[in-house]
Amino acid sequence: MDNWDEIRTAYQVARMGTVSGAAEVLGVHHATVIRHIDALETKLGVKLFQRHARGYTPTEAGEDMLRVGKATDDQFSQLEGRIKGGGDAMSGELVVTSLESMSPLLVPVLTEFQEAHPDIVVRYLTGTRLFRLEYGEAHVALRAGPAPEELDNVVQSLGRLEIGLFAGAAYIDKHGMPKNEDDLAGHRFVGPDDSRIKAPFLQWMNDNVKRDQVVFRTTDSLANENAVLAGAGIGFLPRWVTLEHPELVEVFPARPEWSGQLWLVTHVDLHRTTKVQGFLSFLKERAKGWSCE
Repeated sequence: MDNWDEIRTAYQVARMGTVSGAAEVLGVHHATVIRHIDALETKLGVKLFQRHARGYTPTEAGEDMLRVGKATDDQFSQLEGRIKGGGDAMSGELVVTSLESMSPLLVPVLTEFQEAHPDIVVRYLTGTRLFRLEYGEAHVALRAGPAPEELDNVVQSLGRLEIGLFAGAAYIDKHGMPKNEDDLAGHRFVGPDDSRIKAPFLQWMNDNVKRDQVVFRTTDSLANENAVLAGAGIGFLPRWVTLEHPELVEVFPARPEWSGQLWLVTHVDLHRTTKVQGFLSFLKERAKGWSCE
């Protein structure tokens, strides 16, 4: 087991399911992939894959190899991320991740920071999944909700994620303004397509609004925002959206239980680097202007 190239090749074949797919990922000729697999199976004295017309399917031994290969690949990714993030220079990649809904706030901050440090390349990754800081997937993460508890992370508060219940002017003109919770029965709502999402403000919606009143359902925050702006119904939005869209009408006063905490998260190995510390200080200062009060 002294040839990691062959193990890496087997891992990619198991992951991709075809020789051509593994060859493309590895940047080698497909004949090289076949040669590595044949050599590894010969050394181990066992078949790692069942060959068939659609590609390669791992045997039980191949599944074991897939797990070993994945763990090894993760470790190399972690090492690469830490090496790229280390050092004292304000240069190289700065990888920041957050919920998509935060992009109107973060993009101007990232742009200003990059303009001040032109040798930095910004990579801004949005999505609902948690990017793994311990594997070098990001240098800084902004997260909402309960305090992150992953080991080896440095967690700092960045204030509250303020949520409000809003409607577009066109909706209010057509359907009127609900007076209180008892008046919600005749109204239409914008909400997530997945009713199982556990955000506190959505729990309030589930408790006070019948599911069939949620007549416009979305899978991402931008579509949700645009639907409310277009008058499709009443919906929850971050209150900072009103900084760009003052025409939005707040239906009820915001309630503390709708909002959650915002957290700045970094990995302990990168937290003290010049680049990360510089961005954290810059972001904290700019975040003071995010309040909608």
